[in-house]
Amino acid sequence: MDFNLSEEQIAIQDSLRRYLTKDYGFEQRRTIARSVDGFSREAWATYAELGLLMLPFSEANGGLGGNAVDTMVVMETLGANLALEPYLSTVVVAGSLIADLGSDAQRDKLLGGITGGSLLAALAHQEPGARYNRQHVATTAKGDGSGYVLNGHKAVVLGAPSADQLLVSARTSGAAGDATGVTVFLVDPKAAGVTVVAYTNQDAQRAGEVKLSNVKVGADAVLGPVDGALPAIERAIDRGIAGLCAEAVGIMAALNATTLDYLKQRKQFGVPIGKFQALQHRMADMAIAAEQARSMATLAALKADAEDPAERSRAVSGAKAYVGQALRKVGQDAVQMHGGMGVTDELMAAHYFKRLTMINVTFGDADHHLARFSDTLLAA
Repeated sequence: MDFNLSEEQIAIQDSLRRYLTKDYGFEQRRTIARSVDGFSREAWATYAELGLLMLPFSEANGGLGGNAVDTMVVMETLGANLALEPYLSTVVVAGSLIADLGSDAQRDKLLGGITGGSLLAALAHQEPGARYNRQHVATTAKGDGSGYVLNGHKAVVLGAPSADQLLVSARTSGAAGDATGVTVFLVDPKAAGVTVVAYTNQDAQRAGEVKLSNVKVGADAVLGPVDGALPAIERAIDRGIAGLCAEAVGIMAALNATTLDYLKQRKQFGVPIGKFQALQHRMADMAIAAEQARSMATLAALKADAEDPAERSRAVSGAKAYVGQALRKVGQDAVQMHGGMGVTDELMAAHYFKRLTMINVTFGDADHHLARFSDTLLAA
């Protein structure tokens, strides 16, 4: 199997890297993080110009016909620069769900907005107390004439504060933990009865609690089949996990590089601390962990579009479990070798570590996915 990037993928990577290196430095990022949106609308428009927002979607849906490996290239590069734009929540997760479930009219409108850079979307699926259980949907959607009335609470919705469209999962039949009976609804975050409580995570990314109180939507708000949306939700989340693994790889590579540079500059007893063999061994272990994580992230990307849910789940969970362990080692060792400076806001290493920590717990931590991986092996 050829693991080399294609010429097109290298071109995408180089274009994005040049832009971020030039216009998205450490101080620019700190300014962007403190802004009202928490990300750069100007950068988002540039992503649209570069074709990144069109990349994963089929040509029939107005995209460039890319795949999960193309997304991996983008996410890895965004990760290395700690970009704050909601690419994961809007393009990778929400966009995937719209492409899979939407009608022709819904895809034309929503994906057209996403690819053009004018629409931000967010999947509101996780709920308080669910503990990463994707089948746990207690939010209800009761029939009301020709439409529905939604009530419930969605937790830690990535990109919710800036979203123009929420994709809300709700139960149209069955009990909270059933695999069937889940439907996705398009909900305007400004609609009556919708409350978005926005906050900033420790990594400077924005998220929100979405509360629904007697929110009325029409029949045209249904995305995909009634009662049968869970498989598509799981597929979208798995694609999101593959993207997160790639982002983590980009961050680990950058963190290793900045740590190595620090070891060459910081002196103790009159010599650079990088001369000390114990630190050289730790640096070597960090490099090995990052490279093995890259292999697992590549596997996740190759399997993220698999038609067989068990095959996809096994590869993605295996990758998330290993990457979660690797990022913890790389992050903690990097901070320790930086000493007290490793946790200060003035040093990029601290921001890399915070983002790695959040990646580990997003869509399930390493322990959760290790158990999920084992379950898929037993079921095979």
